[in-house]
Amino acid sequence: MTPSALPDAVRAAVEAELGTIRSAQPVGGGCISNGCRVQTADGPVFLKHNHAAPAGMFAAEAEGLRALRAAAGEHLRVPSVLALGDAGDDGGGWIALEWLEPAPPGRDHGERLGRGLAAVHRTGAGGWGWERDNWIGSLPQPNHPAASWPGFWRDRRLAPQLDFARRARRLPGTDAEWERLFDRLPDLLAAGDDNGPSLLHGDLWSGNALSTSAGPAIIDPAVYRGHREVDLAMAALFGGFDRAFFAAYEEAWPLSPGAERRRSVYQLYYLLVHVNLFGGGYVAQTAETLRRVLS
Repeated sequence: MTPSALPDAVRAAVEAELGTIRSAQPVGGGCISNGCRVQTADGPVFLKHNHAAPAGMFAAEAEGLRALRAAAGEHLRVPSVLALGDAGDDGGGWIALEWLEPAPPGRDHGERLGRGLAAVHRTGAGGWGWERDNWIGSLPQPNHPAASWPGFWRDRRLAPQLDFARRARRLPGTDAEWERLFDRLPDLLAAGDDNGPSLLHGDLWSGNALSTSAGPAIIDPAVYRGHREVDLAMAALFGGFDRAFFAAYEEAWPLSPGAERRRSVYQLYYLLVHVNLFGGGYVAQTAETLRRVLS
């Protein structure tokens, strides 16, 4: 990809912040925005852009990255934010990040990632939620505070995604089954209030956990303060994390009894997100998970 292959508005805005773009090579892995490795006079930069990005999406990502970077310290790599441009009438939303050089994972990659995530989760001052709404993929993610963790999970996570699914006629299961789940959430998720809030990555699938020359790294967050088991539930949903990751996390910070059942409750959110983004077999998978939780 040459500089001219970038959208003109994006190229001009990035060059105004970072200087002349000498080359731009596509980088795969995402399904919402376009990513590329941009070469500038000061070295490589990771550039993500999306002509359809809603206003504030990349600003919210930048805020999340900064929060994670502060919490991770020396435990995990989180790319620094170099510059960003909000989406406007020209559809030129973009974010420029520190380039993290990929490298094969070392034998202790999973262990370091698990311990690092536990360290991030120990940061959680404040109540459930976040200071602004953000996005999960291309879907809005409301984060305004709630008094209890079960209430937050019901009203800020499951209910909005269920509304999307109903409008698209993709509702997994029945309304009666979801009401039964909502009635049981105070008991099912009581451990969240017991543990207290943690800073969450919010979208911890394997594509957002990288092996770099400087060690394990996490990218593309959807941050908020929530129950720490949510990140582990997402990590377990689609695979890609080894046993050492989960073992190291639990050694650093043991989980409360009942974590396996809560995992399925937390996975329902991410399954609903996939229903609303992609449809297909996720509808049946979500309905099956819901019925397993209720059984």
